[in-house]
Amino acid sequence: MTVRLTLISPAPSEALREVRFDDDGPLDPAGLARAETVASAVDPLPRAYTSPSRRCRGTAEALGLRAEPLAELAGCAMGRWRGRTLTEVAAAEEAGVAAWLSDPEAAPHGGESLRDLRARVGAWLDGLRTGSGRVTAVAEPDVIRAAMVHALAAPDATAWRLDVRPLTAVHLSGRAGRWNLRPGEPLAPRP
Repeated sequence: MTVRLTLISPAPSEALREVRFDDDGPLDPAGLARAETVASAVDPLPRAYTSPSRRCRGTAEALGLRAEPLAELAGCAMGRWRGRTLTEVAAAEEAGVAAWLSDPEAAPHGGESLRDLRARVGAWLDGLRTGSGRVTAVAEPDVIRAAMVHALAAPDATAWRLDVRPLTAVHLSGRAGRWNLRPGEPLAPRP
């Protein structure tokens, strides 16, 4: 039995453009329009999930998915850094940012560590293997990075080396206790 999972990153939003830790803001009009433009590239599967953030739920809706929000797909809990830009945080807490970027177990913001995020997302991913069929999930970029790291059984710090662009699909197939990964491809309207 094989699971075929497509992870789709959300459309652009103000927070993504500003490199701001998620503040649960909605998609802006340009991001919404871009998601609607590529909706034909996504099959509206009955097994669809989304990160609970407003931008992921909005992207799923714009893509025509009836996606169930799952707490397991929430972006990394960023504690007191939530809603602030990386530049602001780095200026105020240089040592904390350095620790966060170098140690997967660090959580200087008082939220969730990179390792904890990968473990949470990995448990969800491995739970999918008990079923079969196709699944689509619209998820935050950090969740998609965590899923890729888990699928490859790579070190947690590998997540910092993975770039997940807006409205990109990453494909995973799982069978017999292992995952295969097809890296991201931008969604494009079907002709």
